[in-house]
Formats: sequence, structure tokens, C-alpha cells
Amino acid sequence: MSSSPVSLISGGSRGLGFAIVESLLARGDRVATFSRSGSPALSALAATHPDQLHTEQIDASDSAAIQAFVKRTATRFGRVDHCIANAAIAHESVLATTRDDQIDSMLAVNVKGSIVLVRECVRQMLVTSSGDRSVTLISSVVAERGSPGLSVYAATKAALEGFSTNLARELGPRGIRVNAVAPGFLETDLSAPLSPENRARIARRTALGRLGSATDVIGLIAFLASPAARFLTGQVAAVDGGA
Repeated sequence: MSSSPVSLISGGSRGLGFAIVESLLARGDRVATFSRSGSPALSALAATHPDQLHTEQIDASDSAAIQAFVKRTATRFGRVDHCIANAAIAHESVLATTRDDQIDSMLAVNVKGSIVLVRECVRQMLVTSSGDRSVTLISSVVAERGSPGLSVYAATKAALEGFSTNLARELGPRGIRVNAVAPGFLETDLSAPLSPENRARIARRTALGRLGSATDVIGLIAFLASPAARFLTGQVAAVDGGA
């Protein structure tokens, strides 16, 4: 069995998730990822790393499918060392016009889907892995600082931050680190629905004067999922260009 780490990432077909997958593959991890629809870029990456990358198309709101995927990952690679809960959806809408189905979908994917994924990965870590183990939840700076039209999305990310800091206390005695990363607004598919006015406002209030990119964030995420961060847990780290 290979000694290289096994990292599992949700929402790895595009944007930040895809960049995380590429980064961890490049450092030698064995990687498993799922997304609802996949992407040509992820398919091409899997074709060039057939023994190192496992991908499936799974809805992040489907708890049973997530549970089965984590089990298949542990069976194929022998263990799970690092879990990165990245999958998320966002609907930009002022609260007064936000529909119930939009609220339900954000809660199902961003909150419940992430919690179920982490639960299943932690179960595997406790029985299959004894080395460096970590959980990283991808939050957002809007959880703390707010943004018009994203109140429900911000609520889901704030929930993940509370989950991560409490889980760090729970899992610390078992040697599993738990942290959250809160990116600023990035140039990804998730930010595509933002109005031009909102994009301009975000850039103006950011010290570096721009939206971020996935490559601005992946270094911290890779660090947290490594032995270099062995004494770092229970933290929420913002990567926002000084917003």
C-alpha cells in the first residue's frame, strides 16, 4: 500500500475545488473528489493520473451517496487522511425575494452536505489512518463581514465556522486537526452570478483592489492538510486580499 497521503475533496470539478485537486496531486497525494456534474478539465486530469485520482459524479446534498463515496475511497486507497469540504452553492438574492427552494438547497449542500462528508471521513480516519490527519472546511469572508444579497449563503458559511471550531475540540484528543479557510470573493463559477455593481463594490473595499483567484488560496489549504500544520487547529483563516 502506498504511503502517500489520501486527500478527499468535495466539489473538485471546477474553480477552487479543481485547483485544490491539482495542487494535492502535484505534491504526490492520492486524491478522491466528487461533484454534481464533473467537468472536461477534471476528466482530463483523471485520465493522466489513473492510479492517483478517483472521481465520481455525486450530488453533495445526497447523504447516502456521500457515505458510499467515502467508503469506496477508503477501500481503493486504504485510508482517508485529509478531508476538504469545499462543495457549495450560492444564490444571490435579497432576503425578501429569496425562495424556499433556494434556502433549502444552500442548507442541504453547504451545511448538511459538508457535515455529512466530514462525519464519514472522520469515521474512516479513526479506523484506517494513524498519521497526520486533518479536516478543512471552506467558509467565506461573508460569514463574518457580510455582503448584500448573500445573507442566507453567509449563514451557511457561519454555521461551518462554528462547526469547525467545536469539532476541533472534539477531535483534538484523537490527533485530528480541524480548521476553516474563509476566502474572499474569487474569480470562480460561484461568484459568476454576482452583479457588476457588487463585483465593483467588492474590489473597491479590498486592499489589493481585486477579486482573488483560486491560486491565491490553495497554498494555505495545502499547508493545513500537511504535517507542517501539526499544531494548528480550531482556527478560521481569512484569505481575502485585505477586505
